[in-house]
Amino acid sequence: MKISIGNDHAGPEYKKAIVEWLTAKGYEVTNYGTDTDASVDYPDFGHPVANDVSEGKADFGIVICGSGNGIAMTVNKHPKVRAGLCWTKEIAYLTRLHNDANIVSIPARFTSIHQAVEIVETFLNTAFEGGRHQNRVNKIACS
Repeated sequence: MKISIGNDHAGPEYKKAIVEWLTAKGYEVTNYGTDTDASVDYPDFGHPVANDVSEGKADFGIVICGSGNGIAMTVNKHPKVRAGLCWTKEIAYLTRLHNDANIVSIPARFTSIHQAVEIVETFLNTAFEGGRHQNRVNKIACS
């Protein structure tokens, strides 16, 4: 499975831990994030992740910024992208189960690194339930 990941200056340590976990589990990872805490603009790192997911170059995406909001807004502008802002593993579970999210957005300033890894693990190990949720998901994208 292919995963694209991107982060701004709030998330280098989060990304490092997540990439280590992903690699240990056998995922193929494309890293678009910064590796330092020097201030950068989160859209510069979110757009490449969203492009990969939208174009089918990645199965899922992971984005990280301070609040998780800005980068989630950025990636959700792309066709075929459904990003969910997840600050607990329970929300990650529901965003996959009910919303068929394909990108998880993590708020680095509101989660621990351990929680972030749990969020990613839950997100990637939860299948979309479909059924009554499919009609709702079909109505998300603007045409």
